[in-house]
Amino acid sequence: MAHTADKAFDLLAAAHERKRLAHAFLVSGAPGSGKEALAAKLIDHLNHDPGAGGGGMDLFGEPVARETPPLDELESGWVRVIRPRMKSRRIGVDEIRDLEHTLHLAAPAGKTKVGVIVEADRLNDASANAFLKTLEEPPDDTLLVLLTAMPQRLLPTILSRCTRIPLLGGRPLSDGDGGELVRALNRAAKTGFGTPVAALHLKAVFAGFLARQRAAADAAAKAAEKEEIAAYRDATDGTWLKEREAFHKAAAEAEYLDARDRLLDVLLAWMADLLRLRSGGGGLDFPDTAEALRPVAEAESPDRLLRRMNALEDLRRTLETNAFEPLAIEVGFLRAFG
Repeated sequence: MAHTADKAFDLLAAAHERKRLAHAFLVSGAPGSGKEALAAKLIDHLNHDPGAGGGGMDLFGEPVARETPPLDELESGWVRVIRPRMKSRRIGVDEIRDLEHTLHLAAPAGKTKVGVIVEADRLNDASANAFLKTLEEPPDDTLLVLLTAMPQRLLPTILSRCTRIPLLGGRPLSDGDGGELVRALNRAAKTGFGTPVAALHLKAVFAGFLARQRAAADAAAKAAEKEEIAAYRDATDGTWLKEREAFHKAAAEAEYLDARDRLLDVLLAWMADLLRLRSGGGGLDFPDTAEALRPVAEAESPDRLLRRMNALEDLRRTLETNAFEPLAIEVGFLRAFG
């Protein structure tokens, strides 16, 4: 079951008080769901010195709750935070070995050694296998926390050894390309929503966003592959490097599909807003556009808006098959927006 970051912390703190805290957690959720804040709060809870007091007093003499420092500020001799730092945004095996060394050192009495891996899906093959050994035989008084927005990219053997904590919430749909897509939808709605010309224009905009995501994912994969070739060309045979080439291509494809799904979520949320406006409902995903879209919503019947939403759902299901993507998107947009 997914929880808010605050609720997840309450559950973890209660488990710690009962001495039932697991040794490894996989915290997953969309960007902005509070993964790093949760990890910081848990570290602070485990290792905070009670004698240090709280956050002092306010002007009226009332106690002020102490704020948890950001995750990176909690690093110490026994707390390590690992992030992707290579040019290809991967986590290398040397960083994992350095983490292992830290975890095998003795911590001060009453302190818990903690290793946090941010964007754990960025572990490369060698570092993932090295980390797996630590998961299988963790040192005493150690907590391992993996943070990721894409748990499906982690090794199944890593997933099976972690207690999973999915978080609710996250980055608004209007962030990044999502915001650009919403603005394009709004412009099209004002000038001719429900026409083949508007549908094909939106399809072209959507395809442009997809092309940008594809290029970014491919570039990151090629950079990672180039680093591995430079590091291992003289230490392994060509077969292994060919396998790594296939791995990076698959990773780029997974990243692209995640981006495509997010853009489809934006399309569905925008269409759902039209339906909510038409029926007088609240809870809009894009409230800032409500007044501009109200005339469009009123010109559509609820039944027709439902059919448009169903067309987008059909498009998502079609794209999950081996259908030819450009044709599927064109047909789907004509049905949903034409």
